[in-house]
Amino acid sequence: MANPKIFVDADACPVKEEAKRVAERLELVVVYVSNGGVRPSRDPMVQVVIVPSGADAADDWIVENATSNDIVLTADIPLASRAIDKGCHVLGFTGKEFTPASIGMALAMRDLRAHLRETGEMQSFNASFRAADRSAFLSALDTLARKAKSRSIQ
Repeated sequence: MANPKIFVDADACPVKEEAKRVAERLELVVVYVSNGGVRPSRDPMVQVVIVPSGADAADDWIVENATSNDIVLTADIPLASRAIDKGCHVLGFTGKEFTPASIGMALAMRDLRAHLRETGEMQSFNASFRAADRSAFLSALDTLARKAKSRSIQ
Protein backbone atom coordinates (compact mmCIF):
# COMPACT_ATOMS: atom_id res chain seq x y z
CA MET A 1 0.00 0.00 0.00
CA ALA A 2 1.33 3.45 -0.90
CA ASN A 3 2.08 6.12 1.65
CA PRO A 4 -0.92 8.26 2.50
CA LYS A 5 -1.22 11.72 0.98
CA ILE A 6 -2.31 14.81 2.85
CA PHE A 7 -5.09 16.66 1.01
CA VAL A 8 -5.61 20.26 2.15
CA ASP A 9 -8.85 22.14 1.53
CA ALA A 10 -6.64 25.16 0.99
CA ASP A 11 -9.11 28.02 0.52
CA ALA A 12 -8.95 30.00 3.79
CA CYS A 13 -6.73 27.35 5.41
CA PRO A 14 -4.65 28.93 8.21
CA VAL A 15 -2.31 25.93 8.59
CA LYS A 16 -0.88 25.33 5.09
CA GLU A 17 2.72 25.75 6.24
CA GLU A 18 2.21 23.47 9.24
CA ALA A 19 0.77 20.76 6.98
CA LYS A 20 3.79 21.09 4.70
CA ARG A 21 6.23 20.82 7.63
CA VAL A 22 4.63 17.62 8.91
CA ALA A 23 4.51 16.17 5.39
CA GLU A 24 8.21 16.96 4.84
CA ARG A 25 9.23 15.42 8.16
CA LEU A 26 7.33 12.21 7.39
CA GLU A 27 8.13 12.20 3.65
CA LEU A 28 4.49 12.41 2.58
CA VAL A 29 3.00 14.19 -0.41
CA VAL A 30 0.83 17.19 0.44
CA VAL A 31 -1.82 18.32 -2.06
CA TYR A 32 -3.24 21.84 -1.74
CA VAL A 33 -6.62 22.12 -3.48
CA SER A 34 -8.15 25.54 -4.00
CA ASN A 35 -10.00 27.89 -6.32
CA GLY A 36 -6.82 29.96 -6.60
CA GLY A 37 -4.44 31.98 -4.49
CA VAL A 38 -2.04 29.16 -3.61
CA ARG A 39 1.43 29.60 -5.03
CA PRO A 40 2.97 26.76 -7.01
CA SER A 41 5.86 24.90 -5.43
CA ARG A 42 9.06 23.51 -6.92
CA ASP A 43 9.05 20.80 -4.27
CA PRO A 44 8.04 17.49 -5.90
CA MET A 45 6.34 16.45 -2.64
CA VAL A 46 4.00 19.48 -2.81
CA GLN A 47 1.22 19.50 -5.37
CA VAL A 48 -1.03 22.49 -6.01
CA VAL A 49 -4.37 21.84 -7.69
CA ILE A 50 -6.45 24.79 -8.86
CA VAL A 51 -10.07 23.86 -9.49
CA PRO A 52 -12.69 25.92 -11.33
CA SER A 53 -14.72 28.37 -9.28
CA GLY A 54 -17.79 26.77 -7.82
CA ALA A 55 -19.38 26.09 -4.49
CA ASP A 56 -17.98 22.60 -3.95
CA ALA A 57 -15.37 22.24 -6.72
CA ALA A 58 -12.43 21.82 -4.32
CA ASP A 59 -14.43 19.45 -2.10
CA ASP A 60 -15.49 17.35 -5.09
CA TRP A 61 -11.91 17.13 -6.37
CA ILE A 62 -10.62 16.00 -2.98
CA VAL A 63 -13.33 13.34 -2.63
CA GLU A 64 -12.67 12.06 -6.16
CA ASN A 65 -8.91 11.81 -5.64
CA ALA A 66 -8.42 10.83 -2.00
CA THR A 67 -8.32 7.16 -1.15
CA SER A 68 -8.68 5.14 2.02
CA ASN A 69 -6.01 6.00 4.63
CA ASP A 70 -5.28 9.41 3.07
CA ILE A 71 -5.56 12.46 5.32
CA VAL A 72 -7.96 15.31 4.56
CA LEU A 73 -7.53 18.66 6.29
CA THR A 74 -10.66 20.81 6.27
CA ALA A 75 -13.03 22.94 8.32
CA ASP A 76 -15.89 21.95 5.99
CA ILE A 77 -18.04 19.42 7.84
CA PRO A 78 -19.89 18.04 4.77
CA LEU A 79 -16.48 17.46 3.10
CA ALA A 80 -15.27 15.79 6.30
CA SER A 81 -18.27 13.45 6.16
CA ARG A 82 -17.68 12.55 2.52
CA ALA A 83 -13.98 11.89 3.19
CA ILE A 84 -14.78 9.68 6.18
CA ASP A 85 -17.15 7.69 3.96
CA LYS A 86 -14.13 6.97 1.70
CA GLY A 87 -12.06 5.72 4.65
CA CYS A 88 -9.92 8.86 4.97
CA HIS A 89 -8.61 10.35 8.19
CA VAL A 90 -10.01 13.86 8.64
CA LEU A 91 -8.62 16.67 10.75
CA GLY A 92 -9.97 20.17 11.29
CA PHE A 93 -7.68 23.19 11.25
CA THR A 94 -7.82 23.47 15.04
CA GLY A 95 -6.62 19.90 15.52
CA LYS A 96 -10.03 18.32 16.04
CA GLU A 97 -10.27 14.91 14.39
CA PHE A 98 -13.52 13.97 12.70
CA THR A 99 -14.29 10.26 12.99
CA PRO A 100 -17.15 7.97 11.99
CA ALA A 101 -18.33 8.22 15.62
CA SER A 102 -18.25 12.04 15.78
CA ILE A 103 -19.26 13.19 12.29
CA GLY A 104 -23.01 12.67 12.78
CA MET A 105 -23.09 15.06 15.74
CA ALA A 106 -20.86 17.56 13.88
CA LEU A 107 -23.29 17.56 10.93
CA ALA A 108 -26.29 17.93 13.23
CA MET A 109 -24.70 20.85 15.09
CA ARG A 110 -23.79 22.52 11.79
CA ASP A 111 -27.39 22.24 10.61
CA LEU A 112 -28.73 23.51 13.94
CA ARG A 113 -26.42 26.55 13.89
CA ALA A 114 -27.44 27.32 10.30
CA HIS A 115 -31.11 27.17 11.30
CA LEU A 116 -30.54 29.41 14.34
CA ARG A 117 -28.68 31.96 12.19
CA GLU A 118 -31.48 31.94 9.60
CA THR A 119 -34.13 32.56 12.26
CA GLY A 120 -32.07 35.27 13.95
CA GLU A 121 -31.72 33.31 17.18
CA MET A 122 -27.94 33.27 16.88
CA GLN A 123 -25.41 35.70 15.47
CA SER A 124 -22.95 34.38 12.92
CA PHE A 125 -19.27 34.67 13.73
CA ASN A 126 -16.18 32.58 13.36
CA ALA A 127 -13.91 32.28 16.35
CA SER A 128 -10.47 33.72 15.72
CA PHE A 129 -7.65 31.30 15.06
CA ARG A 130 -5.26 31.26 18.02
CA ALA A 131 -1.69 30.14 18.59
CA ALA A 132 -3.07 27.32 20.75
CA ASP A 133 -5.13 26.11 17.77
CA ARG A 134 -2.00 26.05 15.58
CA SER A 135 -0.11 24.08 18.22
CA ALA A 136 -2.97 21.60 18.69
CA PHE A 137 -3.21 21.17 14.93
CA LEU A 138 0.52 20.44 14.55
CA SER A 139 0.46 17.83 17.29
CA ALA A 140 -2.74 16.17 16.04
CA LEU A 141 -1.56 16.08 12.41
CA ASP A 142 1.81 14.60 13.38
CA THR A 143 0.08 11.85 15.39
CA LEU A 144 -2.51 11.16 12.68
CA ALA A 145 0.05 11.14 9.86
CA ARG A 146 2.32 8.72 11.73
CA LYS A 147 -0.67 6.41 12.33
CA ALA A 148 -1.70 6.55 8.67
CA LYS A 149 1.87 5.98 7.49
CA SER A 150 2.27 2.94 9.76
CA ARG A 151 -0.94 1.47 8.33
CA SER A 152 0.42 1.83 4.80
CA ILE A 153 3.46 -0.27 5.73
CA GLN A 154 1.45 -3.17 7.11
